[in-house]
Amino acid sequence: MQELVEQLNTEGYAIVRGFLSPSEMAELSAEVDKMYQEGLRHHATYRDRNLLFEVLNDPKAKRRVVLQAHWTAWISPLMEHMRRSAKFFSVLAPFLGEDIKQISHQVHWKPPGAKYTSYRFHQDARFREGNIKDFDYVRSSVTTGLAIDRQTVENGALRIIPRSHRLGYLGLSDDGPIMVGQTQDEELRRASLDPSKIMTCEMQPGDLLLWTLFTVHGSAPNVSQYDRRFMINSYVRASDSERGEWAFRSGVSTALGAEPQICKYEQLRERPGPFYIETDWTEEARTPVVADAPP
Repeated sequence: MQELVEQLNTEGYAIVRGFLSPSEMAELSAEVDKMYQEGLRHHATYRDRNLLFEVLNDPKAKRRVVLQAHWTAWISPLMEHMRRSAKFFSVLAPFLGEDIKQISHQVHWKPPGAKYTSYRFHQDARFREGNIKDFDYVRSSVTTGLAIDRQTVENGALRIIPRSHRLGYLGLSDDGPIMVGQTQDEELRRASLDPSKIMTCEMQPGDLLLWTLFTVHGSAPNVSQYDRRFMINSYVRASDSERGEWAFRSGVSTALGAEPQICKYEQLRERPGPFYIETDWTEEARTPVVADAPP
């Protein structure tokens, strides 16, 4: 664990090989497939408080695809247990202590044949409100990415620029959606980043990647014939955040409460849902419209 701590602090990322066993991954893989089918029940992106399915009629695949799901722990007992399991605590505690909240809980898909399967280089601090972009928060949060499928160059494995977390918040890709287009080398150089340092985090199912809020990362499109499923859980030291769902209190696994807590988006206080988000962020963008879902 000390080596893991040192690598994350020094390089801005670390990989835990074999974090989950083959049997655990088989169970999780089946559950993730169920969540995908649940997402396809919706004609467009659907939000109900923290639960969200991002659904897109992909112009290249010519079918409806699910790109990501947030907080499926509210509808999946397996996901609810996994996000606060003893294995996660053993990895998180050396960084965050015994009182830990969870800010994000996501599953990402990169369906083969789809157009929108890449992510421009960015830092996750982009998606935090308030003063979280201050560099003091570099050690307050840890994001984990669990490989559900093989993560390869061909299917768009996560790409990281080592030691980029030392530069503070750079504002990469703040000019628009991170799934439209790809970051050009010139943009990285303007931010004092060397494109030749980019490394692809190839992993096997069950491997766990860790990175910081300030680690510059992105991913290329999936050009393979197989999916790239990836589960992201982001945690924060509880004393540093009023937001988030409890994951561990004094080292004790803590279940979700009766009502969802504000994690990222303050607007959920005024509009918790359920509703559909009809806004089209793609290159084929239509006029943005948001319509409430039927009761």
